[in-house]
Amino acid sequence: MFGCVPGVIRTRVGYAGGSKVNPTYHSLGDHTETVDVDYDPSQTDYPKLLQVFWKNHNPTSKCSRQYMSAIFYHDGEQKRLAEETMKEEQKNHGKPIATTIAPMKEFYIAEDYHQKYILQQHAPVINSLDIDPGDELISCHVAARINGYLGGYGSVPMFEREWSRWGITEKTADYIRKQIISSFRGKC
Repeated sequence: MFGCVPGVIRTRVGYAGGSKVNPTYHSLGDHTETVDVDYDPSQTDYPKLLQVFWKNHNPTSKCSRQYMSAIFYHDGEQKRLAEETMKEEQKNHGKPIATTIAPMKEFYIAEDYHQKYILQQHAPVINSLDIDPGDELISCHVAARINGYLGGYGSVPMFEREWSRWGITEKTADYIRKQIISSFRGKC
């Protein structure tokens, strides 16, 4: 979902919040699956990312540690903003918010098959990008953007403003456009 937010540079899926060293999907320990977001602060900011976070899930749902709602902050300002927005968000819910707010101690990148998962389900697009499914996919700005759009989090007008700079063909753009129309959630 974060990939289509203007100013987001890249997203990486991984594990955080636990004590196990080098967790994996099948040996997670006490970690939570999470997304690490790199962004350009001249184009977006942490409060905008928090807004996207709160808008795109039900924070009152209690889930297992692996899938729980969590915000991992990097500094005191991020902690303060996370706590403030959680208090505001609580006003929109009749049940207590179950989101955990905790310091980011260590982030472990998840296995390749978890990265840009939605994009990887669209072979015509992933093949047209001509990128390695490993590190290149994880760090690719265009892959993050397209993953967000394919997930239904960006609109066609947003897509139209930027796709021509990505080096994709009109055929690939048409494919993505059709997917946006069929799955648009309007929450980016």
